[in-house]
Amino acid sequence: MKSIRVVAAIICDDMVIPNRIFATARGYGEFKGKWEFPGGKIEAGETPQEALHREIREELDTEITVGERITTVEYDYPAFHLSMDCFWAQVKAGELVLKEAQEARWLTADKLYDVEWLPADLGLIEKIKKAIS
Repeated sequence: MKSIRVVAAIICDDMVIPNRIFATARGYGEFKGKWEFPGGKIEAGETPQEALHREIREELDTEITVGERITTVEYDYPAFHLSMDCFWAQVKAGELVLKEAQEARWLTADKLYDVEWLPADLGLIEKIKKAIS
């Protein structure tokens, strides 16, 4: 099975005391309309943090501060294995402009299950809920 290594930014309103997190709905592909955390593939020679900075600039036209790694999600989709390094992040400069996603929301702990998450991202929601409650 093919393995894909990606990074995801759990963009929050405040990395010290987070109250809300930013989520996006995919605007393309097999999982169009499902919700996820912004990010993408790690390119050759990049650290996960460098990949996250690049991906957020490309997808959201925004500069972020990358914080602590929350976890690495390992998930088997039917066609590939996903290994996703997930980091706390905060907007450093710019506005969150949707270049690839079809929709975005800031979610509080009580609204985390109001969207239909991608299966790999769903495994992360309880950890995030505890952190932003």
